[in-house]
Amino acid sequence: MNTNYLIPANSKKSQLILGLFTPFDLIIFITGVGITVLLLMLIKSNNIYVMIGLAAPAMISAFLVAPVPPYHNIMTLLGNIYKFYTGRKKYYWRGWCAGYGNRKK
Repeated sequence: MNTNYLIPANSKKSQLILGLFTPFDLIIFITGVGITVLLLMLIKSNNIYVMIGLAAPAMISAFLVAPVPPYHNIMTLLGNIYKFYTGRKKYYWRGWCAGYGNRKK
């Protein structure tokens, strides 16, 4: 009996929407785009800086859900960076041995 299994490297992509997004990612993106559309309909302006400011929610949400190869997306990358800098810095070894490193000669 052959017990070797071949699992493709991208097997988790089938669980994502369009192979890229989780439902939470789509909620963030749709909310950002919806706020931008609402602001653009309510505020009329000819100033380019005001228009960029009104489009900022869509740009920020698109930036957060943009895929990054080793991570899922930029939002996950920023979360990992935050955890690294705010998390524990000193790790104590606790092995599976009975003496935990205290060996008698």
